[in-house]
Amino acid sequence: MSTVRETARPYSAGRSVWLVAMREVIVRLRSVAFLVSTGLMLVLILGSIVVSAVVSANAADPKVAVVQGVTLPAGASVDPQDVATRADAEKLLKAGDVDAALIPDSGPLGFAVLGDDSIPTGVVQALSVSPKVELLDPSGAAGFIGYIVAIGFGLVFFLSAMTFGSTIAQSVVEEKQTRIVEILLATIPTRVLLAGKILGTTILALGQVALLLAIAIVSLSVTGQSELLLGLGMPFVWFAIFFVFGFILLAALFAATGAMVSRQEDIGSTTTPVTMLVMLPYFATVFFNDNPVVVTVMSYVPFSAPIGMPLRLFLGDAQWWEPLLSLAILVATCFAVIALGARIYENSLLRLGQRVKLAEALRG
Repeated sequence: MSTVRETARPYSAGRSVWLVAMREVIVRLRSVAFLVSTGLMLVLILGSIVVSAVVSANAADPKVAVVQGVTLPAGASVDPQDVATRADAEKLLKAGDVDAALIPDSGPLGFAVLGDDSIPTGVVQALSVSPKVELLDPSGAAGFIGYIVAIGFGLVFFLSAMTFGSTIAQSVVEEKQTRIVEILLATIPTRVLLAGKILGTTILALGQVALLLAIAIVSLSVTGQSELLLGLGMPFVWFAIFFVFGFILLAALFAATGAMVSRQEDIGSTTTPVTMLVMLPYFATVFFNDNPVVVTVMSYVPFSAPIGMPLRLFLGDAQWWEPLLSLAILVATCFAVIALGARIYENSLLRLGQRVKLAEALRG
């Protein structure tokens, strides 16, 4: 009677990466801290949108200079001030005595809205119509809206990178402290473990960002503020693409620097440089969003491209080929950083006790 020896076939690299990724996702979804932080962010976004809608609804009627010959539409919630000519209306507008002016126009409504340096959204809404809008200083509107867009893109990327970057670093150190990593490495290669962690964390980050954006879009539409979403379609798409590769790049660095220590309280000593790579481009893009030279340079720097390039696309400053070139630079940098991070991770993961110096981690 012969005995048949059966040997379990090992999982393929791709299957192993996916299993590690799903383990990361399940562990985080069971974390009370993660669920609470996500809930708080949702409440914060909903609260800010609702407060904005309530304030707009309870605000006093906007003051409007009405040039002779213009007839206000029925139901318009404005405080009109009659003037004789457009020049008189412009004087009041520049002095800040009125929020906007209604001037004669050959369009179907018979009038247009005249603003100073930004679109008088409140006046347009109060008129219950969609009139033509002119600005005395068109550059002001682009600057203000660009600032808001820069804040939005920057904040989403900054918070996601910091939150989930810290998560992956803490996960690596936790596995070293509990010695679970020794069991994991007995069955799968080190780089497969790293790839799975990066993939799982990226899935979580994208899921949270998608949820926040969906809540924001629905809330803005329900509260009648959908005009804020105009023009953001293509920049949103490019932001999502740049976000994926930019986050993977940072996740690899957070995992590598986390592997260099063996205690949770020591994480900050190695992850601080990576944190600076997240903070500095964010603040530079936000503070210099009205400087075309700075924004152009930042749109090609891999660590700030997820903010800078979508902003330039929204403002119409980028040629069709520029996001493709910037994305190619980001992807190339991503592969280089992943290779570097994998070397540090592989050479540091099983070294317990004192902090591993960077030179030692690179030498192996």
